[in-house]
Amino acid sequence: MVRFTMLLLSTFAFAMPCLADEVENIKVATSMVDAINDRTLDQLDQLISSNFVRHSAATTGVNVTSLEEFKAFLRTDFAGIPDSVIAIDVIFGNDEFVAMRATYSGTQTGAMGPFPPSGKAAELPFIGILRFADGKISEMWVEWDNIFMLSQLGHFPPTADASE
Repeated sequence: MVRFTMLLLSTFAFAMPCLADEVENIKVATSMVDAINDRTLDQLDQLISSNFVRHSAATTGVNVTSLEEFKAFLRTDFAGIPDSVIAIDVIFGNDEFVAMRATYSGTQTGAMGPFPPSGKAAELPFIGILRFADGKISEMWVEWDNIFMLSQLGHFPPTADASE
């Protein structure tokens, strides 16, 4: 029994640096969400690499290949849904990655791409995966259901006027 306990303790002690990195990465990820929610985008400079890349099939044609482009993307989002908030539902880390399931919510009072303001609120679950390098977020994959969001905002299905 002592041998098993020593093996277990030595394994845990060996894993501690990895666990510490995962915990730190989760803190950075939650700090990023806090900065977005608080609209303190300058704080992202400490959390995200300057050569950050965002991937998303949900925003076809939107290319984000730097921290500054990510901030511009966020500002555009804030203009369409100024009261938007992200709530993290589940978050966990593994090595250089952090994954989260979160909920984005807000009211569309501004234009959102080709969609005029609807004045309607939406609540949208999404999934994000963050990759870390040198203690900062270097890459993000984020996906959600556009039809679900557009339906809540009254933009789907398209009206006869919208298709003309």
